Amino acid sequence: MGTIWTVRHLRVNLAAIAVTVLVLALLGAVAGLVWSALAPATRYVLIDGGPQLADPETQTLIDADGWFAVVTGAAGLLSGAGAYVLSRRRPVEALVALAGGGLLAGYVALLVGRTAKGTAHAAGPAGLTATSSLTVTAHGVMFAWPLLATGVFWVVEFVASYRHRGE
Repeated sequence: MGTIWTVRHLRVNLAAIAVTVLVLALLGAVAGLVWSALAPATRYVLIDGGPQLADPETQTLIDADGWFAVVTGAAGLLSGAGAYVLSRRRPVEALVALAGGGLLAGYVALLVGRTAKGTAHAAGPAGLTATSSLTVTAHGVMFAWPLLATGVFWVVEFVASYRHRGE
């Protein structure tokens, strides 16, 4: 009887993790669209040697990284708080789902955001002017979603359990 209960318990936990990961992946697609709407595009000039920055002093590459961190970080904060409210009785499963789902959601946001921008326009004698697709140059921002989601979950759990111990 104990083995059957353990298998059912494991199956329920894995299903909850899978559903959370899939929901976060879908939210990652939305975050990618928001990122592509907010982040500035980088302009390049296409010349014989390949694409060159139209303005070598541009900050748009850094801006794109910053906007990615802001959008995915905000999504991480919201998903961490939401996961606590919905699954405070299963903290381990929620944290596993937030970590894995946050990584996947960040990757999906990157893929969706990359495809949302990028066109080529005719220019003068220097060649074609192109607007690149968005990308992340500071790869650490890919961890904003899972880090903030799990962090918020732990902070809320700590505050709630600390208040409960004081009673």
